[in-house]
Amino acid sequence: MKVPLLDLHAQLQYLQDDLISAVTRVVKSTRYIQGPEVSALEEEIANYCSVGYGVGVSSGTDALLISLMALGVGQGDRVITSPYSFFATMGVILRVGAVPVFADIDSKSFNIDPSKVADILNSDRGKTVKAVIPVHLYGQCADMTEIIGLAAEYDIPVIEDAAQAIGAKYPFVNNSTVIQKSAGSMGLCGCFSFFPSKNLGGIGDGGMVITEDREFAEKLILMRNHGAHPKYFHKMIGGNFRLDPIQAAALRVKLPYLNGWHKKRAENATHYNTLFAETSLLENEKIVLPFSVYDRDEESGGNHKNHHIYNQYVLRVKRRDELRDWLLTNDIGCEIYYPVPLHQQECLKDYGKFSCPQAEKAARETIALPIYPELTPSMQTHVVEKIVEFYN
Repeated sequence: MKVPLLDLHAQLQYLQDDLISAVTRVVKSTRYIQGPEVSALEEEIANYCSVGYGVGVSSGTDALLISLMALGVGQGDRVITSPYSFFATMGVILRVGAVPVFADIDSKSFNIDPSKVADILNSDRGKTVKAVIPVHLYGQCADMTEIIGLAAEYDIPVIEDAAQAIGAKYPFVNNSTVIQKSAGSMGLCGCFSFFPSKNLGGIGDGGMVITEDREFAEKLILMRNHGAHPKYFHKMIGGNFRLDPIQAAALRVKLPYLNGWHKKRAENATHYNTLFAETSLLENEKIVLPFSVYDRDEESGGNHKNHHIYNQYVLRVKRRDELRDWLLTNDIGCEIYYPVPLHQQECLKDYGKFSCPQAEKAARETIALPIYPELTPSMQTHVVEKIVEFYN
């Protein structure tokens, strides 16, 4: 049985007519730059995340980049972030001339460890660190109560890299009150990617920045269009970061399905967990299942759980590279996110050395299995059987 890591054809079967209709609508409108499709999507995403403003941009990478530019982060400034993420998280810091400072990850969630952020901020005393970029990796929020508290202590803005986490929820604690907050809505801004493989993916590149700060949103709107208002009058230096209206139209077709897709991914994760629990792999510690954290029900008495959207279903495993080769040989899609941590990338060799042992360990031991909504129980059973066969 062939089991792909991701099958967009399965999704296309029931979305094709609506997607073609949406694209045709844009073509016939001749509004090929910005326009009503982009504005409508911005409002819909802002409402979905319970924030005031959404600013559509050309990609998730550009969402992060324009956020740093709008804050004026530049040459010699330092930005704290995770060493265990896609390159864009670090790349945008380097592109504005700033220096990435890595806080190691939590060993269970793979998200940035707030205690390591605290160590950096305490030693820096707010002098050179100009922003913190936590990453909500694999669809699960970082521990934002701690991170926001630390950043507020030093008056440092937080840019949430929520590229993999649109729709994820986190039980944020504010003055002893637990509030269920959406990924991207807790810092100054949150950055989304609509890359096709994401839970909400376009038919090409796209991204968005969400924020509660009206002044910041207005600055982003200027900067995504070369800082011009009106045309040919440039108040600041920006770039061409505009979201394509065809992508906006396609995303508007998909958005109503998103919560259903999240639910199905979570059900698939639960089914994987059940199947693995019926084997000896957990007992023998051949694999470690994904970990969902920040359940605050006990302390609050309410339904305040961390809501993982499973953009990826990632195991920690023994003999990872051998297992990957075995799965691929058996036509089972899998992926390694990320085999080289950011602090060990070649392009960073002149920036000094960082100690991030947990990120390095995760890079050696983790593997992602298929988790997309249309994955069938029989396909999951086959995947687990093949993993058992490998270890036996």
